[in-house]
Amino acid sequence: MGDALGLPYEGVSPKRASKLLGSPDRYRFFFRRGLISDDTEHTCMVAQSLIDAGGDVSKFTRSFARRLRWWILALPAGVGKATARSGIKLWLGASPERSGVFSAGNGPAMRAAIFGAALNDVPSMLEFVRASSRLTHSDPKAEYGAIAVALAAKHSRDNTTVDANLWLDEVVDAVGEGGAELIDLLRNAMQSVDADETPQTFANSLGLDMGVTGYTYHTVPVAIHAWLSNPKDLRKAVTSIIECGGDADTTAAIVGGIVGAGVGQAGIPGKWLDGIWEWPRSVSWMQLLGDALANSLNRDHSVKSPIVNPIAVLLRNLLFLLIVLFHGFRRLVPPY
Repeated sequence: MGDALGLPYEGVSPKRASKLLGSPDRYRFFFRRGLISDDTEHTCMVAQSLIDAGGDVSKFTRSFARRLRWWILALPAGVGKATARSGIKLWLGASPERSGVFSAGNGPAMRAAIFGAALNDVPSMLEFVRASSRLTHSDPKAEYGAIAVALAAKHSRDNTTVDANLWLDEVVDAVGEGGAELIDLLRNAMQSVDADETPQTFANSLGLDMGVTGYTYHTVPVAIHAWLSNPKDLRKAVTSIIECGGDADTTAAIVGGIVGAGVGQAGIPGKWLDGIWEWPRSVSWMQLLGDALANSLNRDHSVKSPIVNPIAVLLRNLLFLLIVLFHGFRRLVPPY
């Protein structure tokens, strides 16, 4: 839901977003309706691939690589540069283990929360996160950011009260010395939360006053700040990260995934659920997918992952692209 709320704010500075669009408390993408972006699409593909894998990381990697190939062909409007390049490499014959490009983008982080929400065993979960990350991004920074998000989602799911220090200790153990820079940024985020600063104030302290970028060491610390500021309030957490501007659909998707893992469907505002206008990955289809994933993780090997019609996806993406272009042209006229 977070990415659907954040889409109209994508690429806009906080000040201009407030003037142009107002508060991000409702859908503004298409006649007060919301459509999901590549962030939710990737989460769905990860869930489908986890069902196919049956606990086998190699099977997961092959399944996700296959879905990524076809996803690229369906002309997704929001695909990142590194993900697009990795998809092309897959079509040119690169193996899933060699398809990643050296980029520290936030693509792996945007699809990482589902691992923490679904998987119980931490060492196994980390293997899946690493496989997902390396499929598209080979820079270790992208992997470290994804690990932090997955562990945040698991902590959110497993604990009534969030213990940021306990979560950070788990991240430190998982990323090792290579992730020292990220750990420092996460500690700064925690200190900012303790000082009762807003996510936007923290983002500004990182030099992100024009919006949060797609660099994972920008995206993840600000997203973690939004989570820790409102760990059990999905509405406040998501709207606070959108107000930071920049890569708003992805940051909102990450925060929504982390907080959502803790509050569940009951914690999602009803109007947000009702306002999603999506096909063929409708809300009911995503609920079916979630049920299938839960059953598969409970050792029901007869479960098959729900599929989507590729022609329907292509038609939907063409409509999505037209709406995105409309929003782009809208920003060329007053109010700027």
